[in-house]
Amino acid sequence: MEVLFKVIRQKQNSSPPEVQTYVLDVEGESTILDCLNRIKWEQDGTLAFRKNCRNTICGSCAVRINGRSALACKENVNSEIAKSEKLPISGSETNVIPEITVAPLGNMPVIKDLVVDMSSFWNNLEKVAPYVSTAGRKVPEREFLQTPEERSRLDQTGNCIMCGACYSECNGFTVEPEFVGPHALAKAYRMVADSRDSETENRLENYNEGTKGVWGCTRCFWCNSVCPMEVAPLDQITKIKQEILAHKEVADSVPLRHRKGLVEIVKQGGWINESQFALQVVGNYFRDIKGLLSILPLGLRMIARGKFPMSFEASEGTQQVRSLIDAVKQETGSKRIKN
Repeated sequence: MEVLFKVIRQKQNSSPPEVQTYVLDVEGESTILDCLNRIKWEQDGTLAFRKNCRNTICGSCAVRINGRSALACKENVNSEIAKSEKLPISGSETNVIPEITVAPLGNMPVIKDLVVDMSSFWNNLEKVAPYVSTAGRKVPEREFLQTPEERSRLDQTGNCIMCGACYSECNGFTVEPEFVGPHALAKAYRMVADSRDSETENRLENYNEGTKGVWGCTRCFWCNSVCPMEVAPLDQITKIKQEILAHKEVADSVPLRHRKGLVEIVKQGGWINESQFALQVVGNYFRDIKGLLSILPLGLRMIARGKFPMSFEASEGTQQVRSLIDAVKQETGSKRIKN
């Protein structure tokens, strides 16, 4: 069948990217990487893209296909047509041609065409120290022993091939450019879960560092949806948050107070008492002077306009909300004990 490929091409630091089209007669089972190879070999030798293993192992060929990040060697023409009820088409009504758009990964500058500069990707990975601690790496008198259960905790995160798909789609960078990214935090959880590592407390302190760490995640779920290896970075970020909440040694912070305070305040009245929430989370009950000063102008404007709630009315379903929260906590606690 004939397929129209729209490839987003760009040179480093150039004017806006250009769309170049190529028509190929391909089999439905042909991968997107097969199609890119044919474009390069048969139509345009100047097209630049990364590839290596062609077998979903190395992660080199990650690009954006029809608006989402994926491995070009994993997705094929049929799968792309099936992913959308109505792909863009070209031609007349009697001779329509499906379109597939291929673009470079996001959140990284383009070097040329589909090749991006992954320096920030690797630099952010280094920030979480993604290797067993020095003490754990010290040559011992005998080998480190792990039970099958301990080793199994590393399986999911160990599947990460560093393709950059999750990093490309991450919305956290829009809110906080210093956010380390889902790939780094997925690897970070691997270290937290590794029984050989002796730096858990220091790691959790580091990962708790404001919006640079786990609290910079916007929970948009894109990282989970595009990961070709089912690493589920968002799930790993959530596990780190749970570890931080469970460790009293981790320093207090606004994100940590936000997480803990939200549940407790809702439990008290069934919904959020906003004035108490701001005081508890940002002001830390008058202990965080800088935080209090930051919300003071907003508070004064609300009072002046008569929009500051002077009283709080609890929800009629407060008891039911409390029961639900307690049930979730009990279920979560039992799972933690099993793990």
